[in-house]
Amino acid sequence: MTNPIRAGLLITRLSLADLWYDKKVSFCIIASIISVITPLLLLFSLKYGVISQLRYQLLLDPQNLEVKTVGNLQFDRSMFDWLKAQPEVGFVIPLTRSLNTQADLLKTSSLFINNVDILPTAAGDPLTQNLPPITNKKQMLLTAPAAEKMAVTVGDTIKMVITRQLARQLEKGITELQVVGIIPESRYNRAAAFVSLPLLIDMEDFYDGYRSDVFITGTGLANPPLHTSFARARLYAKSLNDVAPLALKLRQKQIDTRTQANAIEKVQAIDRVLNFIFSVIAITALLGCVLSLVGSFLSNIERKRRDIAFMRLIGFQSTAIMLYLTLQSMLLSCVAFIISYLLFLMGSQAVNLVLGKNLPAQSVVTQQSVNQQAIGDHVISQLQGEHLLIAFLLTLLIAIIVVILGGRRAVKIQPAESLREL
Repeated sequence: MTNPIRAGLLITRLSLADLWYDKKVSFCIIASIISVITPLLLLFSLKYGVISQLRYQLLLDPQNLEVKTVGNLQFDRSMFDWLKAQPEVGFVIPLTRSLNTQADLLKTSSLFINNVDILPTAAGDPLTQNLPPITNKKQMLLTAPAAEKMAVTVGDTIKMVITRQLARQLEKGITELQVVGIIPESRYNRAAAFVSLPLLIDMEDFYDGYRSDVFITGTGLANPPLHTSFARARLYAKSLNDVAPLALKLRQKQIDTRTQANAIEKVQAIDRVLNFIFSVIAITALLGCVLSLVGSFLSNIERKRRDIAFMRLIGFQSTAIMLYLTLQSMLLSCVAFIISYLLFLMGSQAVNLVLGKNLPAQSVVTQQSVNQQAIGDHVISQLQGEHLLIAFLLTLLIAIIVVILGGRRAVKIQPAESLREL
């Protein structure tokens, strides 16, 4: 085991010494590799950064994942069970008739909002994720626009007022609710309140003329009906790619839907166009890189014919010669990639600094996951660690393949050639 180790160390020392001795040739090979890798890294970073930014802008607003059902329908328990079983569905909750989902919110006589949308929420709701859960009928989540208009903060108590006409008389139902959280405007940009589904059902019963233990008036019919079906549903897909398939499934059930399909399709179309453009440029650049490496390494092998023949003469085997050439190509490729990465960092920083000044402040995702996290503003050129690793491995792979193909000629060099040239 000692001899192979010593032989490997010897080959490594010879490779490094030879590269240092031919500094000019090594520099030319490194420069040719850098001239291809750096533009490719910068090009891909622009493509990835732009598309990530556009996708994040859509994901930043969870309403783009919403599949709205049009009209008042009849969704029974079996329909909701079917929806929950669909792989495209990320969240679904029953919703009462549209006329029964509005109320007035009042903090003081001068701080109030009329005709606010009241929507049900539960665990898993993309609009209320990372906010305190609603555990009873006396709690609510306010959107930022509503909270701002009424100067409400978390922990405040406000009144919900709904009005019905019963026996030709107007009656007001009033209840007090505690604000347990504020929904960011980026998730819902209108004045609205999110409550538990039982409270929304109580609202519908009150509008329908029944007595309520929440909106107490002392009048109305007793024993409200058990709700086994609902007019609508709040429905969200798991991802942007699931919106269209989910809407199609609903249309096949004769349920008309509305989605943000146009905005999603625009981003996907841009992604396809940029993929095509990048592919053409990348393939052309890779071919140029391969040809450059082939020319550089083959000419290097030709130039070293006498040295390789002498190595064969003093006892180096074919495998040792191949290892010698492979180590040199890998070392040159590694140095070239490191320098290319440093140049890419400078170019990427310049692009983000110069172009970012002319763009509105926006964030870009760093990974596709359930909780998208932003790394900063004005970022339109970026690469992830896995992208750099793939680029590095491809560089090494191309270099090794070129050396293996060109090294066949080196292996065939006979020791007698060195003697003839002495």
